[in-house]
This record gives sequence, C-alpha cells and structure tokens, in this order.
Amino acid sequence: MTLPDLSTPALLVEQSRLEANLAAMQAKADANDVTLRPHAKTHKSVALARRQRDRGAAGLTVATVREAETFVDAGFGDVRVAYPVTGRDKHERLQSLRDEATISFTVDTPAGAEQASAVYAEADTPVDVLIEVDVGHGRCGVHWSDEDAAGTLAQRIATLPGLQLAGILTHAGQAYDGPSDGETRDEALRRAARQERDRMLSVASALSEAAGSALDPGAFEISIGSTPSMAAFENAERDGFRVTEIRPGNYVMHDAMQVALGAAALDDCALTVLTTVISTQTKPDGSHHAFVDAGKKVFTTDTGAGTDGYGVALADAASMQPHPGLRVDRLSEEHGWLTVDAGVDLEVGDRLRIVPNHACVTVANQDRLHVVDGDTGVDTWTVDARGW
Repeated sequence: MTLPDLSTPALLVEQSRLEANLAAMQAKADANDVTLRPHAKTHKSVALARRQRDRGAAGLTVATVREAETFVDAGFGDVRVAYPVTGRDKHERLQSLRDEATISFTVDTPAGAEQASAVYAEADTPVDVLIEVDVGHGRCGVHWSDEDAAGTLAQRIATLPGLQLAGILTHAGQAYDGPSDGETRDEALRRAARQERDRMLSVASALSEAAGSALDPGAFEISIGSTPSMAAFENAERDGFRVTEIRPGNYVMHDAMQVALGAAALDDCALTVLTTVISTQTKPDGSHHAFVDAGKKVFTTDTGAGTDGYGVALADAASMQPHPGLRVDRLSEEHGWLTVDAGVDLEVGDRLRIVPNHACVTVANQDRLHVVDGDTGVDTWTVDARGW
C-alpha cells in the first residue's frame, strides 16, 4: 500500500517517529525509577499497546470500562481505570474482569467509595482503589491542600468491605495552560511538573502522619500523568515516599498542542491526517480558501495554549516542515477550512498532511491507523477500544 492507494481522510502514523517516542518515554521512566503505565486512551489500539509493553511498559491506564474490557480481552493483565468509576453496571463489568486481570480505579468522594464497595464487598479479594487528587487542574479529585478531606476519605475506604487503598493518583492538566506571568515555555513545564510531583508527595506524607505506621511508603503508589509535565519530570523523595508510576498517553503520537507547549518538536509528531482538497474558492473580499475532506469529526475543535487554528498543514511531511501559506482556521463537520496565501497553488484533488491539535480525540473518532514509512504503508492497526 502506498499513500495514493488510501481513501481520505486517513490517519497516518510514521513508524520511525512512533518508535522514537516509545523509546524516549521508557528511558524517562527508567531514569527516574518509576513504572511506565501508559494511558491507552490516546491510541485505543491493541497493536500499539503491545509495542508499549514490549518496550518495558508495565500495565495500562484506561479512561473507560470499555477500554478496560478491550485490553483485558487482548491479554493485558494489569489495567488501571484512571477515572472515578460510578454506577453499579460499570463496577459489575470491572468485577467480571478480575479473574483475568488485576483491575484498579480511582475514587474521590465517600459516596463513590461506598457505591464501589456495594459491588466488591462479596468478592474473594478486595479491589485496589486510588484516591484521585487535584494538584491544580481543578477537575475531579480531593484538593491537594485539603489534608483533612484526603485523610477522611482514606479512613472511609479502610472501613469499607471489598476495597483496599493502594495509593493516590493525579493528572496535572494545568500543564496544558502554558506559560503565565512572563514564564518561558520551559519554565511553565518545569513549574507544572514540580507542582504535580511535590503536591502528591505532600498528600502522601500527610496521609502517612494521619495513619501512623499503617501506611508503608514502600508499598504506597503515587501515580502521576500528563505528557507535557513528563517533559520536565524528575523524581524526588519526601518522608520515604517517591513517585512510583507515570501515566502519559499523548507521547506516543504528540500533536500540535504538545509542540505549542514546548513539550515536543514538530518532528516528534508521529500522527498526521492525510486529506484531500475538495474545493478551492476566491471570495468577494479577495481572500483565497481551500476546503479539505476532514472537518471537526477528524480534527476536533480542541485548541490549546499557543496553538494557531486547528492543526498544522505541512509543506513537506518527510522533514515535517509547516506550510507557511496555509492555515487551518475553521472546521465544519466534514469540511476543513483553509486560508490560502496568495501565490500558493492548490488544486482540487491535491492531498495534504496535517498535524492535528489533539491526537487523542482525532484517533477516537476513526476506525484505523495506517502505519507508514515515508510514502509506503507498513501496517494497518484497528482502533479497538471505542465506546464506554
């Protein structure tokens, strides 16, 4: 298979860049003496997850019960749902997987813990749960500075049948906010990474003081994530506690958001969208536009700090050179709207490769990933773990 053989829009994964990304993150984990438990929601692909495991990753992180079912069915024996799972039906589905795999998930409220206990109380062995901690993102989780809330939740988990507190978990989503107060991009990444690490160590230390000798630093998991914060991650120790695992997901592909944040270079981006020009128009105001067959159902409308439009159109995919005269500045459901500078010659039927802003959502909306080496197809992987 060569690129002209593909119907568009199509997702392309450059094999050499993918392998380099896998190797680099595994090396980061090894250097910091942490387990790499990659978040599979980025790729949702059994074939790609196996490559992560072959490189040294231990276990997988997922966001949905459906993802957990998919990867357990494919033979993965340790799956962590980094999400406050809620609903008896979802817990029963997770419980049914426990004969085949080690399953864990997060809770961040007493009510969530109690709902989980109602399902696992009669199991032969308790299920591992981790307290989700908010280290600054403002989403789910006990706030890192609220020691009483964390201690109260830990004590409640300890009293509930069927549950076992395994550790704490966070996602430093604030790393996606970019620089503030005159920071450089590198300074912003270092700040986010430092906050993520130090605030989690602070919570672990506070829980240890509240629990006395009952909390063993050697067995207590401290799990952090976020691809941009991993760019500046360095492990540290406090009161015997260290970060034990990292859960980045986007690193396998990288995307325009990671490039804008300074967490990756454009040359690190393994995922591009192959798309076809379906129309060219010059409007009454004299502006030139091209329309491609990939809109928000492919690229999504996600933007982030430092991004410009909804993706980066490439002049040359081999060298990952951005096209200076094309901007993806609007999306309809099936149309990508490009503004075209004067002098740029695009015709109907021409093909472009565009780096999406957000690889995770782009992949989630498609059925297949086409692995390529330059213009030659190497393999086709299915996007297996779709749905909830």
